[in-house]
Order: sequence, then C-alpha cells, then structure tokens
Amino acid sequence: MAPPDPGVVIGEAVELDLAPAKLPSRALAFALDLVIVGALLLAVTIGVVVSGIEVDEALAVTLGVVLAVLAFIVWPTAWETLTRGRTPGKAAFGLRAVSDDGGPIRFRQALVRALAGLFVDFGLAGGVVAIVVAACTRRGQRVGDLLAGTIVLRDRAPRSTRHPTLPEPDPALAGWASTLQLSALPDDLALAARQFLARAGDLAPDVRRTLGERLATDVAARVAPDPPSGITAETYLTAVLAERRRRA
Repeated sequence: MAPPDPGVVIGEAVELDLAPAKLPSRALAFALDLVIVGALLLAVTIGVVVSGIEVDEALAVTLGVVLAVLAFIVWPTAWETLTRGRTPGKAAFGLRAVSDDGGPIRFRQALVRALAGLFVDFGLAGGVVAIVVAACTRRGQRVGDLLAGTIVLRDRAPRSTRHPTLPEPDPALAGWASTLQLSALPDDLALAARQFLARAGDLAPDVRRTLGERLATDVAARVAPDPPSGITAETYLTAVLAERRRRA
C-alpha cells in the first residue's frame, strides 16, 4: 500500500487544503451515476418498445453500442467538462475531478478518463483493475486518472481541521470591494490565494513577493474593477477574498 499523499500542489506552488477522495466514496459516486444512466437507458428501451419499432438483431446490436457509448463515454465526459469535474454522482458525494496540478479538468482529460474507464478500469474484470490501481497509488488514482493527469478530491472537507486565519482586510477598501464582479473568479484560484495568504509568513521574502504578485495578477485578470493604485498584492488579495467570503 502506498503512503498517504501529502497534498495537492497547484502550479503556484501552493498546497490545496483538500484531500484525495477515498475509494468507498468514489465507488458510491460511480454507483449513483450508473443508477441514473441505467434509469435513462430503461426509459429509452421502454420508449422503443412502446413505439412499436421492429428491432432485429443487427439493429439491437447497433443500439446497444450507441447506448453504451452515450452512457459510459459521452455522459461522464460532458458532465465533467461542463461542471468543472463533477458528474451527478460526484456532486452528491462532494467529489470533484481536477487536473493533478489542482486546476480545472479539461475536455481532453475528461474524455481520456471516460475511455480508460470503459475499456480498462471497469471494462476488465468488472472494476477490479480500478480498485487495485487506486489502492496502490498515493492519491487513489485509477488508470484513467493516471493517463489523463487527474485526481479526484473531496471538495467539501479540508484535509485537516486546522483553518488558518487570514489577515483582516483594509477597511479603506470596503467601498471598492463592494463593487467587485467576482463571478469569473474560479474556485481553485481563490483557494490558491487563500492558502498563500495563510502561509505567507512562512515563505522567504523573495518567494513571498513573487508568488503574491503572480496570484494578484491572475486574480485581477478575472475580477473587475481594477484595484486602487498603490496597494500591495497581499492587500489586494485579502480584500478580494474577504468580499467573496462576505457574499457567500
């Protein structure tokens, strides 16, 4: 059995305070997706029967292949691409598939996960491959995750019960902060900024300045209006996150 993973480190060299999903919760999420897909396929089958369409052997095989592709490839790929890593099953159990650098999953990655799931993880030996590989990898990754460069996280629970205290925002920025448009600020970037601010005191001065400026630039590209002139990167990030937290 591989040792536990220390955490997920994103491109900004900040460790995400989220734990990789455990095998039981992933299995339950997958089972729920199967139940939903099965119900949809049953509805389609009933519709075909009720409509009186004559289904010969060739048509039945064709329909079976099409439905299998829709259920096990199109379904998870579409959901994970459009919802940033969630299928209905994952959403129900608080799970999310992300890139292994902590960023949002992309279409290519979702497609690779689905294809590997159908033909390797779950298509061989009824899921034994997925279970064995996930149990032997540090982050509980199945073959599809390893090929796609993804990991499934529990995004409702922190890795520990310790919640670092963030600095207080500058009261003078309250008026400006109240006008911020935050809808384009992704969760993973906000989380990276929060982790940076919580641990900034432990960083070397040069690293702290460079990383803070990089995160502030990334956040400012997604948040409007621009900050008042003369404020530091950390002051800016603190004000943005405080306003985001206040609205939530």
